[in-house]
Amino acid sequence: MNGLAEARAPSLDEIEVLARDAFAELPDAFRRLCDGLVIHVEDFPDEETLAEMGCESEFDLLGLFRGIGLAQGGEAMTGQMPNRIWLYRRPLLDYWSEHDETLGHLVTHVLVHEIGHHVGLSDEDMAAIEAAAAD
Repeated sequence: MNGLAEARAPSLDEIEVLARDAFAELPDAFRRLCDGLVIHVEDFPDEETLAEMGCESEFDLLGLFRGIGLAQGGEAMTGQMPNRIWLYRRPLLDYWSEHDETLGHLVTHVLVHEIGHHVGLSDEDMAAIEAAAAD
């Protein structure tokens, strides 16, 4: 059997390891802003999220931040759900299969983008943080 016939898509747990590793490589100052932030990996967004985000397909959304970000005064209050980031495995894998970047790079990109929403960063700020993580 050739290696291609034995290939399989990374599991939810394997994507979670990539996300954890990507988070660990981010600059300390950026990670400190993420205290209490919970990262989840799911196969797809749920139907409610797809409708809310105006997605035409379950493959349209690679990641999502939900919560009260620091830019909105993100102080945790009693009874409030923690700030969360979702990474969606199947859309990530679909995107990865059609592009030349590594899966680890893609997971890092989406993670930084979603954390950026949490801390209220511009796209330029996010690009600079990604570049620092890659160095």
